[in-house]
Amino acid sequence: MFNWILFIHLVGIIIGLGAVTVIDTLGFFSRKNKNLTQVTIHAHHVTKLLIWIGTLIVLFSWIFFLLENSLEGIYLFKTILLGIMILNGSFLSFFISPRLDKLIGKKVLLPNRLQKMISVSLVFSFLSWWMFVFLTVSSLS
Repeated sequence: MFNWILFIHLVGIIIGLGAVTVIDTLGFFSRKNKNLTQVTIHAHHVTKLLIWIGTLIVLFSWIFFLLENSLEGIYLFKTILLGIMILNGSFLSFFISPRLDKLIGKKVLLPNRLQKMISVSLVFSFLSWWMFVFLTVSSLS
């Protein structure tokens, strides 16, 4: 029988991870390029929405997984990772995003302090999303 919750879970991961990959890659390459910085600033509005859609779909489906399983082992670890992804997304959406918006149309690189904060966030984002994918796939076998 087809597992709809698993399908929905994977859809959320695909949407979220795809958008995270796009914005993280753009952000990495725009560090030293003023034109690419503007592309990244504009793109983050689209990717931010997609990341939140993916995260909320994952969260919704995760509730059903937790109803069937105890909060231990892989389920505890994935819950912690999901919490990290939500906290990191909140930091980016509510702290970093408004600062990026102030730079729209300005041909400047991001200030070093902002670049450092985004870099740390990128590492958390990359590691938490990919670890979440790894644990999801490894639990299927």
